[in-house]
Amino acid sequence: MSLTTAIGAGIAVLTGLGAGIGIGLATKGLMEAISRQPEAANKMTPMFLVGAALAEATAIYGFVVAILMITGQ
Repeated sequence: MSLTTAIGAGIAVLTGLGAGIGIGLATKGLMEAISRQPEAANKMTPMFLVGAALAEATAIYGFVVAILMITGQ
């Protein structure tokens, strides 16, 4: 494995960092919104879960790209 491949794979894995920050900020916003309007929690939670799943999917894509780069596929 060359140095540039290793650097590229490391950068691809950093998508997990962005996803973690994004999900954390979304959770913070959800908790603030629920604390202001508890009766709306049932409407907000499904939208939050869809958003968190999409953010996590980007992290998984980055991980898969990193693995493909390392294995040479």
